[in-house]
Amino acid sequence: MDASIALPILVGLIAVALLFDFLNGLHDAANSIATIVSTRVLRPHYAVFWAAFFNFVAFLVFGLHVANTIGTGIIEPSVIDSTVIFAALVGAIFWNIVTWALGIPSSSSHALIGGLLGAGLAKAGLSAAVWTGVTKALLAIVLSPLVGFVLALVLVAIVSWASVRSTPFAVDRAFRILQFASASLYSLGHGGNDAQKTMGIIAVLLYSQGYLGSEFSVPFWVVISCQSAMALGTLMGGWRIVRTMGLRITKLTPMQGFCAETGGAATLFMATFLGVPVSTTHTITGAIVGVGAARRMSAVRWNVASSIVYAWVITIPASALVAAAAYWATKLLPTF
Repeated sequence: MDASIALPILVGLIAVALLFDFLNGLHDAANSIATIVSTRVLRPHYAVFWAAFFNFVAFLVFGLHVANTIGTGIIEPSVIDSTVIFAALVGAIFWNIVTWALGIPSSSSHALIGGLLGAGLAKAGLSAAVWTGVTKALLAIVLSPLVGFVLALVLVAIVSWASVRSTPFAVDRAFRILQFASASLYSLGHGGNDAQKTMGIIAVLLYSQGYLGSEFSVPFWVVISCQSAMALGTLMGGWRIVRTMGLRITKLTPMQGFCAETGGAATLFMATFLGVPVSTTHTITGAIVGVGAARRMSAVRWNVASSIVYAWVITIPASALVAAAAYWATKLLPTF
């Protein structure tokens, strides 16, 4: 365990963690609203309010399995101290800002995992990592977009068959209404999975300082703070990434938007209940590519999709390197 740190430093670290959560909501707002905005079912500013509400209430639906995974399943709790937490957050925040500025829909989740790994390995070497948890997170990089892709593809086939006797106008009108439900479910899954990652960070910091007693848990005030920070970030939007996700990968109709959101939401619900910290960015991208490919392979702008994949590949190592550098730099400061 870490030697106790001054209360102002502890409060400052919690504030930095909530800043990451806010940026997560800002960065990933596009995941929740890109499809409903691009199909013109909701105007952007109404859409972010809609998404922010469901981001916030997600704690009422899901347990805290993902928070427990982040708190104890990536880095050994005994390795966690204030410096590790600070460096991990620096790595994740740096990568979020860079990708947001460039309009690249990378994963805030994997930036945080990379930050934890980089800071933990910088402190204690390979023994710092909980390799079973790391392996689970790495597998999710591949499986979450694949599952989203397959589910969206299957949903398009089912919906197309069920609507074969309906007029295009009737189908469009019906799925404009249904998209409200699918967007709500996706935002709920986003809030349930992503906000829990910051909960885990704050809770393990409190645990390392002895504020939680002998057993790891997530206090209710931490839950509310993280859900609020993410909802506020979502309210601020993320219009650069909305354009990439909703317009540049493929052109979407309300029916396709419904299938993409529903396939993505189902993937997030499964992962959250299993305690797997998946990337909402990867999931919705896979689902959007799935609905585009269901129409025809050429409907997907594969050059855009491939550039997103490159960002996925480098997210964990890039944020890990920044976090490791931040850890070594921070150790030179007397207050740490």
